[in-house]
This record gives sequence, C-alpha cells and structure tokens, in this order.
Amino acid sequence: MKPNNTRGPRPLGRIMGQHFLNSPSAIQKILGAAELDATDTVLEIGPGAGVLTRELLIRAKKVLAIEKDPRLATALREEFAGARNLELVEGDVLKIFAVGARTQTPKLPKAYKIVANIPYYITAQILRLFLEETKTKPSRMVLMIQKEVAERIVAAPPEMSLLALSVQAYGKARIISRVPRGSFVPPPRVDSAILCIDNISDTFFGEHRIRPKDFFEITRRAFSQKRKMLRKSLGIENVYATKRPQELSLEDWTHILAP
Repeated sequence: MKPNNTRGPRPLGRIMGQHFLNSPSAIQKILGAAELDATDTVLEIGPGAGVLTRELLIRAKKVLAIEKDPRLATALREEFAGARNLELVEGDVLKIFAVGARTQTPKLPKAYKIVANIPYYITAQILRLFLEETKTKPSRMVLMIQKEVAERIVAAPPEMSLLALSVQAYGKARIISRVPRGSFVPPPRVDSAILCIDNISDTFFGEHRIRPKDFFEITRRAFSQKRKMLRKSLGIENVYATKRPQELSLEDWTHILAP
C-alpha cells in the first residue's frame, strides 16, 4: 500500500544533529533482507527523516514507527499525513515496550518484523528487549548498526562475546552488507553494517531444558572475568575447565548448563 504523500524527505539530519541514512543501495539491501510482503507488520525504531519509512509503507500492510525526538515526530506526521498504513508513536521504545510498562503499549501481532536504522548507542538494549524480554518476539530483525558491533554478534570461538551468545541463542545472525560512513548525512565517525537475525524463538532453551535466567546468570558471570579460565570463574571441573568464555560456542554452553 503506497502512502498518498509522495514528497521527498526533508534534510533533517543537520538540523537535529543525527546521522540519517542517505544511500538508496543500502536501503534496498535492508528491504531485500526483510523480505516484506503485503501481509507484514513492521516495527520501525527511530524513523528519523523517514527515508526507510517511505519504502516500508509501500511494501508492508502496516508500519508502526516509534520516534523519540518530538521535532522529528512532528515532521514525520506532516510528511506522511496521507499514509493510512502508518501508526506513528512518539516516545522511547525502551520504555514503551519494557516489561511492566505503565504506558499503553502499541499492539503488535503474533508475527511481525523489526526493520530499522536504530540509534547505535541502544543497540544492545534493543536486542535484549526484543529477544530476551518481550513475550511476542519478532520473526525477523533487520538492523543498521555499527560495523564492529555487528561483527561481534556474528562471531565464533575464540572471539565469542556475551552479546554474541545472547543473540545466537535466540536466532540466526548474519551480516548482509557493510555500509560506509559516507552513506549517512552527516557522516558518522564509524562504518556500519546491516545485520539480519531470523528464525527467532525460544527453541534453543526448550530443546536443551535450560532456563534463560540460568543461562544468562552463568554466562554473564564468566564474561565478567573473561581472562580467567572457567575453573576459576565458575568453579567447574570438566573438559571446559581450562577454557575461557570467549573460546566456547553456544553448543559448548549447553554441555555446561544442561541438566
């Protein structure tokens, strides 16, 4: 469904002091990874100037856009005044969808996708919220994030991190494309990457009979002392005793934690 308003987005980046995606090729790669159709509901976090929003509205049944900056929200309402499949909510996504939030949470269907160029400083919080904490998880997440963070998420031993484990326990993560800093207006100081996480579910924990609470409690303790062998940080005495947490795969942790 196409929005009625077809004007180009306003150059808000320099006014707001934020870095807005301005690369048609990067936008097409995001859309390709999202694999949207006319039945999809999309949650977009931080729509900014609406460049990606415009394309999402053309392809999806509904777009729920969450914008924290009131000035940007006002501009977006004006820009997409004729878009009948857009629901724009002004507020902090971390508070809106937080467990036990006091404000009325926008309704999301059982199946939805998150497609967004998110504020990089809340990347880990966004992932934790929608993978670990939210009961209704997205079926797929396609996110523009900092390149180094994306590389950490898809890492394998001996370069594992707590963030990589946390994401890989819930879904399959892959980097779609690296995106140079010149693709944004104004350019940030870092390069970016398009990260896709699909097959999102709690299946890993159910199959291995591991409680998420126990998994994160133990792995966080290990990574808080990542220079130490697990024999010292966790007090274990088995085949993994002389290993450090970054050397273990997700599968290795199942042998440590499974009953």
